[in-house]
Amino acid sequence: MSERDLQSLWQRLLSAERLGAGLPSSTRERTVFQQDYDRIVFTSAFRRLKDKTQVFPLSRSDYVRTRLTHSLEASCVGRSLGTVIGREIIARHGLADVEASDFGAIVAAACLAHDIGNPPFGHAGEDAIREWFKSSGLLDRYDFSPAQRADFERYEGNAQGFRILTRLQSPSNPGLQLTMAVLAAFTKYPNASWIAPPCSGNSKKFGFFQEDAQTFARVAASTGLAERAPGAAWQRHPLAWLVEVADDTCYLIVDLEDASRLGFVRTEDAETLLADLAGSTVTGGRLTRIGEAKERIEYLRAKAVGRLLESAAAVFLEHEAAFFAGTFTGGLLEASAVATPLQAVKKVAAEQIYVARPALEVETAGFEVLGGLLSLFVSAVEAGAGASRVTTRERMLLHLLPAQFLGADGKPDANPYRRLLSVADFVTGMTDSYAMELYRKLKGIELPLS
Repeated sequence: MSERDLQSLWQRLLSAERLGAGLPSSTRERTVFQQDYDRIVFTSAFRRLKDKTQVFPLSRSDYVRTRLTHSLEASCVGRSLGTVIGREIIARHGLADVEASDFGAIVAAACLAHDIGNPPFGHAGEDAIREWFKSSGLLDRYDFSPAQRADFERYEGNAQGFRILTRLQSPSNPGLQLTMAVLAAFTKYPNASWIAPPCSGNSKKFGFFQEDAQTFARVAASTGLAERAPGAAWQRHPLAWLVEVADDTCYLIVDLEDASRLGFVRTEDAETLLADLAGSTVTGGRLTRIGEAKERIEYLRAKAVGRLLESAAAVFLEHEAAFFAGTFTGGLLEASAVATPLQAVKKVAAEQIYVARPALEVETAGFEVLGGLLSLFVSAVEAGAGASRVTTRERMLLHLLPAQFLGADGKPDANPYRRLLSVADFVTGMTDSYAMELYRKLKGIELPLS
């Protein structure tokens, strides 16, 4: 690939075109990509992340991260990593009218939104929604296409996030009208639900629902993403690899810090794991002068994050051509110098953190809560659409369903695929606390206070 081709590719990848709004202009105060970051911050969907599970659901400790603080931390890490990469890419290819900070702002905005589609109770919430639809019998009742059916059977928070950004948040626009570059970098799995590996690169995840496939196709066309399966799968945007690194760095290292604080991992073990990740960046006697365990963990965490970013940047720059050829597999960190100590952290996380009793107890309850809410509201919209006689209770439930999750006439959508997807939109958008409160009220376990 010639240097001119690479220049052209990167210019397209950094597309400032806004979905549904054409080419915007920067202001004196903010670039278009910084504007995207701000748009995400001010959304209700982003605010609700403050009460959505990270690892330890509904934690009473104000020290432990929520999805909101995790997303903010990931955006900071992503901005630093993107800026470092941008500086080198600009110099390497002589890109004109582009700043290193543009790379950083794109990655930061994508990181900020990367969990915006997560349902209540974290990944257990995704499992609960998948299992409910699989066992409900509804998918056999209607003549869904394989792609539509897969959307429910493999329900995915990443696809829900794309849907929120481009359709559900500010639906009259529709969506936030973010730049194509940010939307492409946000989409870590640029494939439909029914696409199997190797096109997807991940057998469990996908990036958009069938109803939103044409929207992502416009994003892919604007940013020049190479198509891998007609209308269904594309190569990743190179900056999506950086979003993944920022997410992985924060959730692995920070989850270890939180688990140590809560006593699920011994402080000594956490320090050893973080020191191994930090490597030679921990020099001198500063660590020995820090007496408090909390401060030692925080110091080692900062050093470990710095080394992970440095290692990921080196791998990215070394394999730049492979991203365009679609031949890079795995992850940046897995191919870096920190792969071995990082694997040790993952082992501890799997054996001690993610199976901690408080996490499992609340996530298990989440299956009951989300399954119960889906049963109630799906029954109501099915009856309202004429599938059966509407009972008094179902009529009441329809009144509780916000208008944006009904059809244009204020009744359940006549299309069963859109009808069920809208109920999933409603339930997924809830916070942990609201989902539990609503479930208890609708089941008569707790009555509303006047």
